[in-house]
Amino acid sequence: MSLENPFHIYTTSKGTKRGKEASMEAETSQFESTEMLATYLASTPLLDESWRLCSRANASAQQSFAVHRAAEVAYVAFSGVQVVDCSEESCRGLVELESGGGGVFAGTFCGGGEGDQEPVMVHGGLLQLFLFFYHSQNFQNQILEVVNSSKSVVFTGHSLGGALASLSALWLLSITQNTSPAIDVLCITYGSPMLGNESFSQAILQERWGGNFCHVVAQHDIVPRLLFAPASPFVSHLRALFEFWQLSMTAPVFKQLASQLSYENNAELLDKVLACVEERSGSGRDGLGGRSFWPFGSYMFCTENGAICLDNPTAIVKLLHLMLAKASAESCVYDHLKYEDYVGKVCWQFMQRKSSAELPCFPESSNEVGIALALQSSGIASQVPVYGTARNCLAMARKLGCKRNLNNAKMAVSLAKISPLRAQIEWYKAFCDSSDDQLGYYDWFKRRTASKRGSKVNMNRIRLGQFWDELINMLETNQLTHDFHKQPKYVNASQFYKLLVEPLEIAEYYRTGMHKKKGHYIEHGREKRFKIFDKWWRDRKVGNEESNPRSRFASLTQDSCFWARVEEARDYIYHITGEMDSGRRSFLLDKIEKFDQYARGMIERKEVSVDVLAKNSSYNLFKEEWKELKSKMQLLPPHFLVSQDGRTQEIVMEADKNTFLSGFHDGKLVS
Repeated sequence: MSLENPFHIYTTSKGTKRGKEASMEAETSQFESTEMLATYLASTPLLDESWRLCSRANASAQQSFAVHRAAEVAYVAFSGVQVVDCSEESCRGLVELESGGGGVFAGTFCGGGEGDQEPVMVHGGLLQLFLFFYHSQNFQNQILEVVNSSKSVVFTGHSLGGALASLSALWLLSITQNTSPAIDVLCITYGSPMLGNESFSQAILQERWGGNFCHVVAQHDIVPRLLFAPASPFVSHLRALFEFWQLSMTAPVFKQLASQLSYENNAELLDKVLACVEERSGSGRDGLGGRSFWPFGSYMFCTENGAICLDNPTAIVKLLHLMLAKASAESCVYDHLKYEDYVGKVCWQFMQRKSSAELPCFPESSNEVGIALALQSSGIASQVPVYGTARNCLAMARKLGCKRNLNNAKMAVSLAKISPLRAQIEWYKAFCDSSDDQLGYYDWFKRRTASKRGSKVNMNRIRLGQFWDELINMLETNQLTHDFHKQPKYVNASQFYKLLVEPLEIAEYYRTGMHKKKGHYIEHGREKRFKIFDKWWRDRKVGNEESNPRSRFASLTQDSCFWARVEEARDYIYHITGEMDSGRRSFLLDKIEKFDQYARGMIERKEVSVDVLAKNSSYNLFKEEWKELKSKMQLLPPHFLVSQDGRTQEIVMEADKNTFLSGFHDGKLVS
């Protein structure tokens, strides 16, 4: 962090330093992406140009947006003069993005809600406002033209327009993430209200879109903090505030109307918002669950002294509270209209580059210098009571970000250490597939005796499961970076592990008779890790080469649950012979037939390993049993249901322990 840079930035993002700098880990920030983003914004026309477009959009008609092109960069600015329909209760709080968005947001982003995780949710009124624009033909035409003619798109907006800019950027990111070449999308908002819940923030991080969003927040602006507090006690006053703000955006002369605002009501609103933000900052990530608002992307806090940029949500909420604590009933309203001054000052300060001689005396530690500079920029003086709290907040944010990246590195080492365990199982599979017994990998392990080889492979199976369970636990408890599971190395490694080891898990499950105690494997016995790996694999970016047909059988069966489906189908065949209920019988026959077709399709596409085709494999046993059942069924009429005396009668008779159907026809028993 340069002492010559007055744009004092404290960052907690990803991107480790290399070489000699790495040895200074305890002294320097290892995380640069937020600093890079903020410096980039301050040193280019992006901030100045985006705010100019916001001002132009604000002065235009209500519910409008402006488009401007500068070389290969297109700006889309939304007016802050918007009307949010909050007449319905669902529009006042959080709603699920997937259902509320009507399928507008493509891909896996709208997921969530699995297990204990809350679904991805956004403010209902703001979402409906975005959908109003989205369904406009003018908006669709303008965006299509922008995408076709530009390499980069900057969405921007002031106040409520900032929320529209965020949703528009998110929508474009979600529909263009797999296009080639991908268009660069950046979103810069000014005084935008909160938009979504923690799952929303988490989903953006997991998609690696956090760096695409920068929210500029004035020191005392109450709007970015408003949604932490309940709106119901202040509905009429909030309506008056937004009318004042929007009139002032349209024509600055209306600022004189501020004298008509009730400062008593302002003070009451400020106290309530401040208390709610403090409660949220104290509760942390998990304190209030997933149905409370939570920041996403990077936040650039602007003051008279400079700016500070953060991307750690917990630290952002803490700063939102600490900086608002110095606000007055007047400043919390007026700061929402001062972004032009802040943007101009930030850009001017960056160009001037204050000399280090102007800086106060700081500790020798460069980390301490970074924190002190950040606090100076935030306007929190060392003499005020909250200085220690703010300092600890920034230090903890840096430590947490650093620890996650270190854990990533340690996990990479651990992954390398378990490779021999995986290799030993691969050798075991090759041995089983080439054995004279012609049982194949799955059945050899299922029928194994107390041999040293089998015991070793079983121990490796358990140890590999423990490694992946630990990795998932660290990911779920935020000990790893949020996009960890998007890294191709872990996506591919988890998929290979699943295809190699899950057949052994299935074999052990049926070998020990767990299916009789708990039910079949897929529904009742499958470990959580395999379901998670399924999702990782589905969510990956797929190349064109994966759609090419295979010329030989796969080294590993591409459906890791294939053997569980075989076991279920064989169990259905066993039970169908004694099943007396015709509906249940038809259901089982349909299940068996569908599996048979599915398996044949996989074999035809060569998506199975050679162990499936082994002479004595469970799959070949299934084929023989299914063939025998069908041959018996062909000797009998398909089904007899005859009405007699107004009742449908069906007779099941047994002979030689083989069940067959008989019925009445013309009053006589037929078979």
